[in-house]
Amino acid sequence: SFYEELLSHGILKLLTAPIEGMVVKEGSCNYVAPQGISSVVKFYLKQSGADVFYEQHVTHISLRDGKWEVSRKTGPTEQFDIVILTMPVPQILQLQGDIVNIINESQKQQLQSASYSSRYALGLFYEAGTQIDVPWAAQYITDNPCIRFISIDNKKRNIESPEIGPSVVVHTTVMFGSEHLDSDPAEVQQLILSHLERIVPSLPKPASIKCQKWRYSQVTKAVPSCLGQMILHTQPLLICGGDGFTRSNFDGCIDSAMSLAEAVKSHL
Repeated sequence: SFYEELLSHGILKLLTAPIEGMVVKEGSCNYVAPQGISSVVKFYLKQSGADVFYEQHVTHISLRDGKWEVSRKTGPTEQFDIVILTMPVPQILQLQGDIVNIINESQKQQLQSASYSSRYALGLFYEAGTQIDVPWAAQYITDNPCIRFISIDNKKRNIESPEIGPSVVVHTTVMFGSEHLDSDPAEVQQLILSHLERIVPSLPKPASIKCQKWRYSQVTKAVPSCLGQMILHTQPLLICGGDGFTRSNFDGCIDSAMSLAEAVKSHL
């Protein structure tokens, strides 16, 4: 039903662009979000009618008079009846305040056993009208120590237009990500660019570049013995979920969301 809804609103479309080196699983279906994956999130946030506040870096969660007091890096503390945490699992364990003692020992061990791969993503942005002459929209690379995936993003999304410049997205290998996790970002960017030049020598010079470190890229081992969520405290409710409790794809996120919604509903 989620796919049907997103397809009917044009948020998702069937992937039709040529992707070289993609492993196609029997019976599976691949989609693309023409306006980017954030459009999926925005669609559901709009439907929810919730007031959303971005860039609130939560640091402490403590119990105060039967409510959760949440502190953030900047700004005053706020109190909530229910707190749902869906950040990467290691970041849940980094939170300070009463939460440190609320997470019991067996839950802590479960949470600590979750693991993630790390990668870098590089975005190359071009002026409108720039031609990128390659026969594919995206390509999986298997024989390069640095680069795993290259995508001509507007081509992959099937939204090529003379008014909008093309963009290229590069994802590094998991090994490269872990080896350079704490390296200087400028050096990492240069390394990726030098490998990219060897793989696609015809790439024109971009108008701008963005290099993004993705410390928690994909879940390699989910939290064990959890069906999409974990209740840390019942009254008031403190619960955590997300792909760290299932798997890192859209279905995994939906499974956790449904599981969280059921748990929260039964506490209301």
